[in-house]
Parts: sequence; structure tokens; C-alpha cells
Amino acid sequence: MADELNDIAMKPVETQNPASPDLPVQPTKQDTRKRYPWYYVKRFDRYIIKNFLGTFFFAILLLFAIVVVFDINEKLDAVLTAPLKATVFQYFMNFLPFVLSQFSPLFTFIAVIFFTSRLADRSEVIAMLSNGISFYRMTVPYLFSAAVIALGSYLLAAYIIPPANAERIAYQNKWVKNKEVIYGDNIQLQVRPGVMAYMSRYDNTTRSGFRFSLEQFDGNTLKSRLTAESVRYDSVGLWTIRNYTIRDFKGMKETMTRGVVMDTLLNIDPRDFLISKNDEQTMTSPELKAYINKQKSRGVANIKNFEIEYERRIAMTAAAFILTIIGLSLSSRKVRGGIGMNIGLGLLLSFSYILFMTVTSTFAVSGYTSPRVAMWIPNFVYTIIAAVLYYRASR
Repeated sequence: MADELNDIAMKPVETQNPASPDLPVQPTKQDTRKRYPWYYVKRFDRYIIKNFLGTFFFAILLLFAIVVVFDINEKLDAVLTAPLKATVFQYFMNFLPFVLSQFSPLFTFIAVIFFTSRLADRSEVIAMLSNGISFYRMTVPYLFSAAVIALGSYLLAAYIIPPANAERIAYQNKWVKNKEVIYGDNIQLQVRPGVMAYMSRYDNTTRSGFRFSLEQFDGNTLKSRLTAESVRYDSVGLWTIRNYTIRDFKGMKETMTRGVVMDTLLNIDPRDFLISKNDEQTMTSPELKAYINKQKSRGVANIKNFEIEYERRIAMTAAAFILTIIGLSLSSRKVRGGIGMNIGLGLLLSFSYILFMTVTSTFAVSGYTSPRVAMWIPNFVYTIIAAVLYYRASR
């Protein structure tokens, strides 16, 4: 008898549905939560991501309003002079995405600090940790949100904003201050391997160059030299040469040819040697990379800003992750002074990061480091800071 009672006790008790005794009772929502802990995880992740990204975009809207007011005040004469349609659509509609790209690390940091400080102030972080969610697990939705911001920022900076910058800079050159370079002196560059071109002066308003020469070498031996009084740029790669002289050298013999007008295709564009300020901001990343490689092969030296811009777009993607970890580590604990201290410290660190990146870019311009190293120095330093703060916060 004892053995039979033990067998009955070991069998699971099946409950029946009162409405239909033949069917078992379906598990309630509370039973489902107990049986599947991931139910809490999904809701927790959605909560963090929704508030993180929501705070991020809300901070953007607030800063946009401030930036527009200050920018209108700075460019008031241009705003009053230029057509309203050009000011709104050509300038401001292209200026605001540019601000977003430049200050996305700041927006990210503010969002993390503000949102997490509110969680800590309402003791929600303590409740999460008390319910078995580890600090490391709590970091996952933060990193996912940072990945969304980093990917969006890179796509904007690399592909979408450069064409918008071209419109914005064109507006500024026309209505604010013209910073376009329209002439150059003593221009020398490599057309292709073994072929060198030289102009004493080029004026882009007339698309004309003066005292032009084109030399062709075979190793260190000069094979041919063309000189002309003037050249004119007609279209992509097409140049019209006027009053030219061609000297061909074959050993000790020289053959001379003279002419009045000759059309020729040269792999030269005025954009290759007339480099204006902020030209690098008008190129997409593939265009920027191709331009850098092309200019390096021609021996052009003043391309540091283009290399810095290319590396900056990549380095800024890592900033979203680094500043997210720093912001989470600083604001996850409830402090006596409220969230004001966390926000103030967050603003200080985010501005110091942007300032640090600006300072290190001058190292590349001066030639002390390569553009890649200069752009990644702030990330390396702040990664160490983030690791230390994260380790202290998780203990």
C-alpha cells in the first residue's frame, strides 16, 4: 500500500477545464511568464530602446531649435537678402542634417545620461537588478541602441549629407561669404605615370590657364615637351591648347612642331588643383576615397583635410558605443544631488571628447601623425575611461 501511495504522489496532477472536463486548463499569463523568463527580457529591452532613442531624438529637436536661432542671428544679413525659398530649402534643410552628423556623439551622451539618470532617480535600476537582471545584461539594449545610432550616423555622413553640404556651401558662397578658390599659381601635377603638367596660373572664372607645359618622361629621360601660351578647360578632360610648340627628343635629335589650336584629352580637372575650404564635406565616402588615391598618385600634397574627413566618419561610429558606456556607468547609480550632477558631468565629458578630436586633427594637419591615428586617439583614450567606469559601476 505504501508503494502504491508513493507512485501516486510521484505522478503529476492534471487539472481539468471546468467548462470542458476533457480538456486540460490552459496556462495563464502569469504561468507563461514564470515558465518563459525571456518574456520579461523582451519587454525590458523594448523599454530601454524606446526611451533611449526617444530621448535621443527629443534632444536633437531641442538643439535644432537653439541652433537655428543662433544661426539666423549670425547670418541675419544673408537671411534678409536671400530669397526665403533658398534660405529654407537650400540652406536650413541641409544645415540641420550637417549639425546632426557633427554632434551625434553629444546627442547620444545626453540621451544616455538623461534617460538613465531618471531611471536611477526613480529607483528603476535598483528594481531591475533586484529582479535578477545583471548589470551586464542591462547594457545589451543600450549597445543595440548605440548601434542603431552609429549606423544611421555613418550612412548620413558618408552618403546622404555630402550632397546636402554641396547645396549648403553654395548658398553660403553666394549669400554669406564666398570662400570658393577660383584661381591657382604654379600648379604642377602628374597627369599619368611619366607625364607631368604645369601651369603658371589658372583662373576658373574664365577657365583659362597660362604658360602651360606638358612633359613626357621615359624613366629619367625626357622624351617630349609641349609648351603653350594658354589652355582652356572646355568639359570633362577636354582642354584646348593655343599657340603651342612640341619638341620630341630621340637621342641627340630634336624635332619641333608648332601649331595654333589643338584639342586634347587630359586626365585633369580644375577640381584637382583648385581646392576650396570644406570641399571634403561635399564628397561621399567612396568619392572621397577615390579622390584621395587619385591625388596621392599625382603627388598633390594638400589633401590632409580630405584624409581627416574620411577617417573621422569612421571613427565617429565608435564614439556612439564609447560614450554610451560612459554615460551608463556614470548615471546608473542614484545620487543625492539628483540628475543635475549627472547631466552636467555628461555634458563636460561629451564636449571634451569633441574638443579632443578637434585638437588631435591638428596633429595630422601638421604632419605629426597620420590622419587615421589622429582620429582614433580620442577613441582609444575614452575607451580606457569607459572600461574603468564600467568596471566600477558593475561591481
